[in-house]
Amino acid sequence: MRPSSYKAVVHELAAAIRSGAIPVGTRLPTHRALARERRIALATATRVYAELAALGLVVGEPGRGTFVRVRSGYDGLEPSRALPVPRVADLSFNQPLTPGQGDQLRQALRAMAASGDAEALLRQHPPGGHRHDRAVVATYLLGRGIDTAPHNVLLTSGTQQALDIVLHTLTRPGDVLVVDALSYPGIKLLASAHDLDLVPVPVTAAGPDLDALDEMCRARPVRAIYTIPTVHNPLGWVLDRGQRDRLAALARSHNCVIIEDGTYAFLESSPPPPLQALAPERTCYVAGLSKNVAPGLRFGFAVLPDRHVEAATRSLRTAAWGAPGVVTALATGWIADGTVTRLEEDRREDAAARQDIARAALAGLDITAHPVSYTVWLGLEPHQRPDHVAAVLAEKGILVSTADAFATGPHRPPALRLALATPPRDELRAALHSLEDAIGAIPP
Repeated sequence: MRPSSYKAVVHELAAAIRSGAIPVGTRLPTHRALARERRIALATATRVYAELAALGLVVGEPGRGTFVRVRSGYDGLEPSRALPVPRVADLSFNQPLTPGQGDQLRQALRAMAASGDAEALLRQHPPGGHRHDRAVVATYLLGRGIDTAPHNVLLTSGTQQALDIVLHTLTRPGDVLVVDALSYPGIKLLASAHDLDLVPVPVTAAGPDLDALDEMCRARPVRAIYTIPTVHNPLGWVLDRGQRDRLAALARSHNCVIIEDGTYAFLESSPPPPLQALAPERTCYVAGLSKNVAPGLRFGFAVLPDRHVEAATRSLRTAAWGAPGVVTALATGWIADGTVTRLEEDRREDAAARQDIARAALAGLDITAHPVSYTVWLGLEPHQRPDHVAAVLAEKGILVSTADAFATGPHRPPALRLALATPPRDELRAALHSLEDAIGAIPP
């Protein structure tokens, strides 16, 4: 019998766990037993479990072994929304909406229906969008410090598709993608789908450890660096100008591509220049309208250097041909008439108010957050296992995300990510007090 390949073992075990064939709580074979069973090296078996942990599927407990992780609520990877009791608050996923947006949508749809050529919205749009629509987005991006031609803007169905297209264009299976040790969960899904070697860079309170990043790039060929420099998810940092300059310089010296995620950048009113402005020849900038306008408006965009535009356009044609006409017209209309700018101002005010509520309700706990953002990183006591805490909270009707969803390497800090945007603001304080009481009642 031939030895199993490393990726084949990961994919087989992941599929069995996700399907329930290997039930939650199952103790998996020891590293040595897995190595014998699959005829792989011990180091390879350790790597298999590390990748399953990075996918949020297993958890290692020192002295006890590796277990299929308890999954409650929404951990950012597998959206199981069932709760054993009536829901009190969903703190697992940010779905920000402003009162009155439904009326805005009705008015916009009526205006679109009355437009001169409504049938044009039903025709196929070209991959990346019409030039006029791309120009609208390019103009909007000037407000984010990005000066780019419409040719370099590609329209997508949300930021996740923009990331997918960028990775499909820039990487090949086996390439090294460096990410923060705590980062947006969707990048893990995409790295797995593209068969990339995801390498975590240690994080500090102020951002990624750039010395460690430099050493990584010297030790092995890094193809791309994925980064969230402005209002990081989940830690909320904003890299200063010096950090951005150094990150751009590292990418140049090691010939790496930068993938800059600007999903939450609109929440910082006066950020330093984006990396795209500092290293436009090697930076792909992705963002969308999910957090600043509406999560159901699946409209995103990617800004690419000239040399990658043609290949990315081909990737878009393969994936979805073109962006939906109705969604594109709605999104670009709201950008052009100032609706998006007004909604972003509303979001900043709302996020600041929710952070004030969170700081007051969670006073005395270990919290990390940007003062104008929709996320809180809540550190737990060493004895409080995040998946267990999440299960306890789910029993009380509160959904949260655990650190496992955001960890890109084997280290899983005892922490939760709280998303503040979804509960009604007047219910948030009570929900957070309930959360604090529930966590405080967990015995050591």
